[in-house]
Amino acid sequence: MIRPAFAATILTLTVFAAQAQAADFSLSSPGMQDGGALPAAQVANTFGCSGENISPALQWSNAPAGTKSFVVSLYDPDAPTGSGFWHWVMFNIPADVTALPAGISPEAGAPAGAVQSRADAGYSGFLGACPPEGQTHAYVFTVAALDTDKLDLDASASGALIGFMTNAHALAKASLTLKYGR
Repeated sequence: MIRPAFAATILTLTVFAAQAQAADFSLSSPGMQDGGALPAAQVANTFGCSGENISPALQWSNAPAGTKSFVVSLYDPDAPTGSGFWHWVMFNIPADVTALPAGISPEAGAPAGAVQSRADAGYSGFLGACPPEGQTHAYVFTVAALDTDKLDLDASASGALIGFMTNAHALAKASLTLKYGR
């Protein structure tokens, strides 16, 4: 018979081990530092902005055991919509992929099997930052490690729906938050 104190100790150690592994999951990008300014390359070239509208190179490491796929997103929680703005969502990224190159378009550059949704821009692919004039917004790049091979969604799925499904299957998340204003 296992004593309750021993069982509680084992449970606590298991939880701490899982949290430590998830805490090691990290996201990085050349030329972008968490809390820093968003480079012009990741600024939109529409809606009155004149950036390069290039998706950044992203790398992640130390995904938790049991990871079967990834979701990558760019979200602006400060957008004046009442619900933020999903700039980019790519899901069903295979578990053996640990980086995305810069410049992914709707037609090329995404890993085999990955799906880019229309998100809030109304089309599949990356849309860079473009806050209203006089405002500075946070832009949150996130990679989520999932416990499922794929989300049963297609490119017409909204960022909110993909976020809901992602949260239902997330083992861990890692983010970079950058600011951009005009």
